[in-house]
Amino acid sequence: MIIGTGIDIAEIARFEKFVKEDNQSLFGRLFTRFELDYCFAKRFSARPLAMRFAAKEAFLKALGTGLRDGINWLDIEVRNDELGKPHLYIKGKAADQMKIAGAEKSHLSLSDDGGFAIAMVILEA
Repeated sequence: MIIGTGIDIAEIARFEKFVKEDNQSLFGRLFTRFELDYCFAKRFSARPLAMRFAAKEAFLKALGTGLRDGINWLDIEVRNDELGKPHLYIKGKAADQMKIAGAEKSHLSLSDDGGFAIAMVILEA
């Protein structure tokens, strides 16, 4: 049974600006060390950063809570399996709220085109 769905879009140029400014303070609030290592290993790091941000926003929309009840950006991590398929690793207060909502699984799809990154999340019981 589907508990919630969320979609978000992020402008890649916005993250290009953050990369050029070397905005470490912002990156540290939004992304885990694992995510930052993954993104900055890429030639164009703004694209995967924008995709991960869109994924986090889409997850919060699917959960229906936003950033409240103690949830923070670092509770939501985007990882890739050995084939490159993205998935969410949820911890902390976000995991607690997911359990309260009755969601046991999350599904994530990421794409980009025309300077935008898009993410869709489905939470399932």
